[in-house]
Amino acid sequence: MAKILVSSCLLGCAVRYNGSDVEVNSQDFNWLVDTQEIVPLCPEVSAGLPIPRAPAEICGGSGTEVLAGTARVIGSDREDLTDQFILGADLALRLCRDQDIKFAVLTENSPSCGSNFIYDGSFSGVKKKGIGIVAARLRESGVLVFSQHRVGRLRDLVEISRSI
Repeated sequence: MAKILVSSCLLGCAVRYNGSDVEVNSQDFNWLVDTQEIVPLCPEVSAGLPIPRAPAEICGGSGTEVLAGTARVIGSDREDLTDQFILGADLALRLCRDQDIKFAVLTENSPSCGSNFIYDGSFSGVKKKGIGIVAARLRESGVLVFSQHRVGRLRDLVEISRSI
């Protein structure tokens, strides 16, 4: 059994910006919840952001650029939320280090958790290839990050490592 960090919203917690969760209906995700040790986290809430809150998007790049200081996280209300999002990423990394977590399943498209796609910063619903701040921070530290749509790949890794 692997210990895996999972976005709280994927587990039915109503922590998203609009007070909702993200429903995941897949056999692979069911396998994850039923057979692995899950450590839930919403990095945005852990950093002190309220529920509900204005939606936020990365402007000027992706999570990697936010961590490098060349992009910002801006709310639809134009509030700069960069510091809170970086704090959430740092808290996620600390949790992974403290609990020896090597894998994470994070919510796709999120400015924190997106691992393949994020919104483009225009608040128009357009997505672009990119990575969120938490996903970037964890990957740079060696944690393997998957979206809720790619849990099958994680399952394969966990099963292979168990047979070695």
